Amino acid sequence: MRSRRRWPVLLCALGVLGYFGYHAVEGRHGLGARTALETRAARLSTELAALETHRRQLQREVKLLSEEAPDPDYVEELARTLLGYARPGDRIVIDRPARTATAG
Repeated sequence: MRSRRRWPVLLCALGVLGYFGYHAVEGRHGLGARTALETRAARLSTELAALETHRRQLQREVKLLSEEAPDPDYVEELARTLLGYARPGDRIVIDRPARTATAG
């Protein structure tokens, strides 16, 4: 008679153990979620390092263009590339896209 009482208790205990075991691995705060968070943290750390490098580069460029003492070489480089300026003796080469033959 005693062994008949143990089976339901054993089955309930196994069910509770299975429930908590499943959620410990696959739940919202389980091992799977932790792995996903660690992967995201690594990706974001890489992105942060790239953004910090870009920020330092922009700070350097701003320093070169400061009002107190702008770097003349850098100002000339920007004028040439962004505005298309050239010195009177410079030779300018214009690269035109190749024409395609049209059927006529």
